Parts: sequence; structure tokens; C-alpha cells
Amino acid sequence: MIEKNKHKKNPYDLSKCKFMGKGNNGEVYLLPNGRVIKIAYNVKSFVGEYTILEKVNGNIYFPLIYEIGPNYMVRECVYGMVLPQYIKENGMNTILAHNIIELLKEFSKLKFKKIDIRCRDIFVQFDGSLKVIDPKKFYSKKRTFPKHLSKGLSKLGVLDIFFKVLEEDEPELYKKWYLETDKYINSTISNLQYRTYI
Repeated sequence: MIEKNKHKKNPYDLSKCKFMGKGNNGEVYLLPNGRVIKIAYNVKSFVGEYTILEKVNGNIYFPLIYEIGPNYMVRECVYGMVLPQYIKENGMNTILAHNIIELLKEFSKLKFKKIDIRCRDIFVQFDGSLKVIDPKKFYSKKRTFPKHLSKGLSKLGVLDIFFKVLEEDEPELYKKWYLETDKYINSTISNLQYRTYI
């Protein structure tokens, strides 16, 4: 059960917590009990994030959420390595590609409108399983193919491996996603070349 403190500001002494990092929307600290607290900069984005985490609480791909306040949330600590760093150090293999495909299929099962995620929002855990951090606009923004994910995998030079596994695992999804992705990637390259020469 999620504890909700609608009127209480962050009750935790951050001087006793380990600073874990910060992004565009907030700072994250490790609490003495092994959970993490996220302090929000942008309350609108923060509300969108915890609303998604509330709806999917208990799903294996998302960190458990324990407590919500007006500008903070306490959730499970996600260990492992962010996907781009993991690929740079270990490369892309069939198992990792398969796990990413299963993650995207889970998005459909959860009735997300956005079947996409940025590479930096996926953590590869020590056992090879995946966790999503900083979920954004999954219920509000419609996207039928993994646009940002494909762009990230393309920059890392492993998009072809991902699509090879997708074609073997899910030929129908391959047909659907490959055409959209190819069109997007090629238009991005064309726009970059156009901007370079004008």
C-alpha cells in the first residue's frame, strides 16, 4: 500500500542520505533503509511520473513506490547500469534485445499509448532484467513504435542487431516497427545533412 502525505513536505533528513544523482525533474537520495527518495523540481512532471508508477505498482519492470508527498516520492532503489553505458561496455546480444522487446510488449499489455522509451530511462540489472526509471507520458502521448529507443540504439550502433532479433521473435511487430523506424531515422539523417549545408 502506498502512503500518501498530501500536505507534508519531505520529512526526511537529507544530510543523512547519500546523494545518488539528479536529472531535469529532480534529485535522488539513498535513504538509510535502502529505499530512495526523489525530490521534485517540476511538480507537473513529478505528478505525471508518480501517477504512472501508482498505476503499475508491483509490475516487474518498474520500481515499487512506497510513499508520495507533495514534492517527493519514496520508491525502490534501482541498481545496475543505464542501458547506453551497459551497451558500450558489453555490446548488444540476443538476450538483451529479447528483454527490450518483452519490455515494449509489456507497455502494450499495460495499455500505454506510448510504446517508446529513451535508452537512458532503462536500467540493466545485475541479473540482466530491465527496470524503467523516470516514466514519462505513457498514458497521454500516443506513439505506436519505439522512436526514441531506436534513435538511441542507432547512435550506439546496435539497431540492426535489435531488429534482427525482433524479426525472429516477433515478425508482425518487425514489419510494423521497421518501416516507421526506417522512415524516422532516414528523415533525421536528411534533416541533419540539410542543416549542415545551408
